[in-house]
Amino acid sequence: MGRLRKARRAGSRSAKVSDGYVFYLGRADDLINSGGYRIGPAEVENAVSEHPAVQECAAVGSPDAERGEVVKAFIVLRPGVMGSEALAKEIQEHVKQVTAPYKYPRRVEFIANLPKTPTGKIRRSQLRDQEYAAAKIVR
Repeated sequence: MGRLRKARRAGSRSAKVSDGYVFYLGRADDLINSGGYRIGPAEVENAVSEHPAVQECAAVGSPDAERGEVVKAFIVLRPGVMGSEALAKEIQEHVKQVTAPYKYPRRVEFIANLPKTPTGKIRRSQLRDQEYAAAKIVR
């Protein structure tokens, strides 16, 4: 019943499967709308995090003229791993293998650390706002 209450909370997204379970998908404002597909950032983040070079990541929508938004992954690498275009492509291919191919991050940025709240939650909104500001789009 706890999941059901959480899923019904205003601003959240959920999915009910045939066996009666309700799964919390995340906040509605975190969803990425890319070419008509609605992509939850948590699924992308989980797929990216499975790659052995990745310590943690955040996925957000980045403005795109063709698709509306594309998935962008901000990735913190494990100590001793250097970011490169080849590694970015390797991570993208990994995500295509473990989830639906349209969910892979079309843009990848390696960063030293992710912005977090005092309680340790990732501030996706800050990253998303940064993307829109760089594109000079007001949300």
